Amino acid sequence: MNLRLFLLLALLRASAAAATPPNILFAIADDWSVHAGAYGTKWVKTPAFDRVAREGLLFTRVYTPNAKCAPSRACILTGRNSWQLKEAANHICYFPVEFKGWGEALAEHGWFVGYTMKGWGPGVANDASGKPRLMTGRPFNARKAEPPTSAISNDDYAANFEDFLDAAPAGKPWCFWYGSVEPHRPYEFGSGVAKGGKQLSDIDRVPAYWPDNDAVRNDLLDYAFEVEHFDRHLARMLATLEKRGLLDNTLVIATSDHGMPFPRVKGNAYEFANHVPFAAMWKRGIAKPGRVIDDFVSFIDLAPTFIELAGLAWAETQMAESPGRSLTEFFRSEKSGIVNPARDHVLTGKERTDIGRQNDEGYPIRAIVKGGFLYVQNFEPARWPAGNPETGYLDCDGGATKSFILAAHRENPSNQFWQLCFGLRPGEELYDLKKDPDCMRNLAGDPATAATRAALHDAMFAELTQQGDPRMAGNGSVFDRYPHANPNHVNFYERFMRGEKLKAPWVSDSDFEKAPLIPAK
Repeated sequence: MNLRLFLLLALLRASAAAATPPNILFAIADDWSVHAGAYGTKWVKTPAFDRVAREGLLFTRVYTPNAKCAPSRACILTGRNSWQLKEAANHICYFPVEFKGWGEALAEHGWFVGYTMKGWGPGVANDASGKPRLMTGRPFNARKAEPPTSAISNDDYAANFEDFLDAAPAGKPWCFWYGSVEPHRPYEFGSGVAKGGKQLSDIDRVPAYWPDNDAVRNDLLDYAFEVEHFDRHLARMLATLEKRGLLDNTLVIATSDHGMPFPRVKGNAYEFANHVPFAAMWKRGIAKPGRVIDDFVSFIDLAPTFIELAGLAWAETQMAESPGRSLTEFFRSEKSGIVNPARDHVLTGKERTDIGRQNDEGYPIRAIVKGGFLYVQNFEPARWPAGNPETGYLDCDGGATKSFILAAHRENPSNQFWQLCFGLRPGEELYDLKKDPDCMRNLAGDPATAATRAALHDAMFAELTQQGDPRMAGNGSVFDRYPHANPNHVNFYERFMRGEKLKAPWVSDSDFEKAPLIPAK
């Protein structure tokens, strides 16, 4: 083909893509770490995610600012870090009226917006008049199917997506939030082997902070089986888009709200808590598909991306200011590896990710990942990081791995795995992620890394101050004072210790210690 003609056609295609916003399929799993075929994981089969990566972009350094469901999803929707979201920094909160999300903004500007199963939440999101907000659009949950295990949802996600497409008005752009509740706990123990055809030997490595035994390996394979359930529905959705001729101009993003629901991961601030899988495919809008992107990306970058692709100015949306940066630079570029050297770090952290401590207090953390290191500041190191032992370590979901570690600790109080997952932590932590991705050796007190620790501390505090984090001004206790949105669990610790029979269905009955534990000196 004549070179000038080729360039002209390419320019016309690019102009047409810019003039016609893409539809958006946002597929978000619930509690999935970076385990996928595209990342080299052999024991989790993810052909649909791998296809999105192969025909689009695979990102290797995407992080959520907060490794818990509701605050992570609030960051996705608003483009703001959780410490910039007042009540929405906490899990199971009353979502502040003043913060609008892109789901609402797109709907207000003519988009057809819908979701299946889990959008923002858990928590309460009402407008100023007390009416429930459509944070992720109109729900589509009518279609059901026999689940492969007793613990997996019977929601037929892919069929509900078809109902959404049938309802979408002709000529209108649409955005669909596929919110699976897998691989959230509980799991049907042994289902990975019995129903998924897996073997315990399939797992190449058990993280160093858990014991390597049959109970933990079964737990991991059960988790893998649920990830694969999410992926199968994503495959069906891609096939539906292809059949309807919609795939070429649909931006497909597949990711997870945070890491896996295991001790020392979900609800923490270590590497595998906040680091998430992420792939994006848009046949008409991504140059040179098949690239691998190593830039640091935060979930706060999603809202600016979607607003830009919708052809809207941020001011038009009336959304609060976002420190996020659109991902369209990666879509337009033809580079692999590091595309923008300025994207050299991410900030993460948490406040109250579950109740169970005195006065419904959280475990506040801020952290920065930069230059191959993770620096962590624990603001209240005297508090139990996973929740008080006598109230069931409620900041860690119940399951086989948690139960095994707790039982082993009761037999041997010096058990190293209990200390790593549930014991008290120092005020500062520093880890060399290249040498120690499991975050086992704290270098914060090592003179050899003192300059690195100080530089990361100063850079993090400066950026948090710029973003208006209340903790930087000494007002961090405000997060503990925000009310928990489930009235049945308000003041859980005090009521439980008085003998009130309270239910905490996300943990096991055996997780509760018979008496408070005395912290090790």
